[in-house]
Amino acid sequence: MHALKVAPRNRRCAIDGGAGLAGLDAGARRMLPPALYHYLAGASDDEATHARNLRAFGELAFLPKVLVDVSRRSLAKTLFGVERRLPFGIAPMGFSRLIAPDGDIALARAAADADIPFILSGASLTPMEEVRAAGATSWFQAYVPGEADRIAGLIDRVEAAGFDTLVITADTAVHPKHERAARHGFHSPVKPSLGLAWQGLSRPGWLRRVFLRDRLAALKFRFENMDAGQGPPIFSATLVRDIGRRDALSWPHIEAVRRRWKGKLVIKGIMAAGDAATAEKAGVDGIIVSNHGGRQVDCAASSLAALERIAERGLTLTVMHDGGIRRGADVLKALKLGADFVFVGRPMLMAAAIGGRRGAAEAIALLAEEIDIAMALLGIDDLPGLAEVELLRDRRPLS
Repeated sequence: MHALKVAPRNRRCAIDGGAGLAGLDAGARRMLPPALYHYLAGASDDEATHARNLRAFGELAFLPKVLVDVSRRSLAKTLFGVERRLPFGIAPMGFSRLIAPDGDIALARAAADADIPFILSGASLTPMEEVRAAGATSWFQAYVPGEADRIAGLIDRVEAAGFDTLVITADTAVHPKHERAARHGFHSPVKPSLGLAWQGLSRPGWLRRVFLRDRLAALKFRFENMDAGQGPPIFSATLVRDIGRRDALSWPHIEAVRRRWKGKLVIKGIMAAGDAATAEKAGVDGIIVSNHGGRQVDCAASSLAALERIAERGLTLTVMHDGGIRRGADVLKALKLGADFVFVGRPMLMAAAIGGRRGAAEAIALLAEEIDIAMALLGIDDLPGLAEVELLRDRRPLS
């Protein structure tokens, strides 16, 4: 059996997993200043797309098999030729170091301990070289502008840092409106104010563990991985200009990256089946079907619905999924609909905000335990066995 185990019952756990990953929201709300909590938990505009992501899993149900010997269960899944102990990884999330103590490093180490991939965000505040050294299972996700010289320099840096998988996020042509976060004082770039200062003082645990450590290092946090060199500080008034021309990024840039990058190349943010087919033609190794957790366009379908349509194409590239996963059964539903692997974002960072590296490790173990339980109760002992379990929507079988 490959499932990880949570800390022994006689030890105090870093997180409360009594309500699954969704239950971590309450702990993160208590720990974080409101501006940071609502940035992490929120989405764009009316948050309709985020709601669709969550709702999509509840609209699907399995027909369990019974009287099956499931005593030799394995959660192992092969991804890009490497067998992983678990079928999920940690999705990229920006500002992690401002939300959890050494957030990027904590997530990278927890993922490496569990032998799962962690994708470092291009909007991270920790140099990619430090993260890769901390976690050998880390991938790097880039927000690249449509500027060839900047792309080339960044790719060379990623390669020199030792990453073997490059993820390019494709759904950020412009910066969306995060109205909920803005209402609570969070803006990018960060704008210091008396209100934010009071929020920090009202969360002494976060203030001590994140902001005050290393002689007020948080005041000097920078976007470390936007380019070949160090990027602007989080308090920079020039951040929008420094981001570059993301609205100019197009398929010819991806083809140029493919020619230069020797490792695995993944495109994140694919929703349309036609774009998935174009990615395959461009020589991309894999895609992550994702609507950015509802943080980009707020009139998009759920990523699970998009996954189903893309899987029907029968493409040869690796198809991954993220968005809305909160239970082990959700992982199994995504795999059943055609995902080769899945990624989980917000809950993992919430766990790190609450309990650091140990919190993230316990969240990974919690999700693994739920997958294991669901498999046993569905009557399967490995993930290929999902092919034999029927999945229903509105009482209609899904082929």
